[in-house]
Amino acid sequence: MTSSDAGRIVLSLNSGSSSLKFGLHRVDASQNNLLLSGAAEWIDGSGTLHMRDDRGQPLSADVAVTDLNDTIARIAGTIANDGWPSPQAVGHRVVHGGPHLLQHCVIDDSVVSELEAAEAFAPLHTRAALAAIRLAQMHFEGLPQVACFDTAFHADLPNVAQMLPIPKAFHADGLRRYGFHGLSCESILHRLEDHIPDRLIICHLGNGASVTAVKAGRSIDTSMGLTPSGGIIMGTRSGDLDPGLLLYLMRERQFDAAMLEDLIDHRSGLLGISGVSSDMRRLQETSDANGDARLAIDMWCYAIRKQIAAMMAALGGVDMIVFTGGIGENDAQIRVAICEGLSWAGVRLHDAPPAAATGTISSPESSVVVSVMASREDERIAHHAWTLAF
Repeated sequence: MTSSDAGRIVLSLNSGSSSLKFGLHRVDASQNNLLLSGAAEWIDGSGTLHMRDDRGQPLSADVAVTDLNDTIARIAGTIANDGWPSPQAVGHRVVHGGPHLLQHCVIDDSVVSELEAAEAFAPLHTRAALAAIRLAQMHFEGLPQVACFDTAFHADLPNVAQMLPIPKAFHADGLRRYGFHGLSCESILHRLEDHIPDRLIICHLGNGASVTAVKAGRSIDTSMGLTPSGGIIMGTRSGDLDPGLLLYLMRERQFDAAMLEDLIDHRSGLLGISGVSSDMRRLQETSDANGDARLAIDMWCYAIRKQIAAMMAALGGVDMIVFTGGIGENDAQIRVAICEGLSWAGVRLHDAPPAAATGTISSPESSVVVSVMASREDERIAHHAWTLAF
């Protein structure tokens, strides 16, 4: 049996500013099998790489890591030294490719140049992706590398949703609504396969969060905009703000661009409201005794309900709502809090769904199907890398 008969081996890399998730996949036209996976997060030069085998069982020992370079080197060493098949291509999640990179593509020098030029749209995300690309080129020399863009799923938003209400001349400079979490949305459609409802709302809820309206399999509106900072309240990101607030801070408090960026992306959202944490689990633990923590949770759920209702208006109703992402998949309390405010739309949940339920959680009486599905971004990265590299 040749390697192409058995499927190609693809390494998926999903990098953040201080974290990395990876998967080693065997991919062909009919299968996408995860062989090895893992995640690492490091703070101030100290972190741990956790790895699991194809049965989801932890490998014998976690590995200490210091940064992205160390993490990718450790992954390459594990694959080379512990009997795992060598990758034949590497796929990367790239959050924002700017106005000229709206479709998944093989990475070459021109793509890297475009990513560098687009860094201003999502500095932390793009900087991390570029670092991962360069390190993967070094540690997996000669392999094709593929960029998979979160914006690709939303590339064809209708003009009424895509255009920003600013002078049209700015649109030519790439100032438009892009939308994000596209690989997550795509993974949900892939799981639904031939049963994609006509009117679908996908709620990707984690430290970053967005709500997307999908009509007949196509994104027609989404909560995030020009950058991943916009939309609903997030862990440390403010989401949408009155632009007059930013002008006030610039005029009256002498904020410059760096100070505004720090405020909007790192000190706002759940963390800013609560003064406690950006982690929903921590907020729930303290919400009985801390009114600000309770307010942060309530504001977050309220913002998501409003956005779901807005997407219902965009779709002309809704047939299915899917919760995904770390909070969406694992927090039944949050799902109940969101859906209780949607009873006017016929949304009804089971009386006592399990905390980590998957599949349908709506009751038979509900006029809207509500489901929980795991986001499988890395699987889609591996698929696109296989499609484009071979």
